[in-house]
Amino acid sequence: MGHCEVYGNDYDKAFHIVMGGKSHTFDSFECAIQALAPKCDHCGCRVIGHGVEAEGRMFCCSHCAAEVGATMGSHA
Repeated sequence: MGHCEVYGNDYDKAFHIVMGGKSHTFDSFECAIQALAPKCDHCGCRVIGHGVEAEGRMFCCSHCAAEVGATMGSHA
């Protein structure tokens, strides 16, 4: 059994994620996302896909990056 670090639930199907050398235990992907996924620097939603990195900031999409005037590098 493992204790979810978000809600503290003791669950027999808990799982562990290692991120940045630190181990985390969760009872659902929802808890893992809330604890570990970065937030968009414009709208604040959790970035659970690839997202967009621009000027050292993380965004959920290119629209949010453009909204704050961030310029994105071109891709070949």
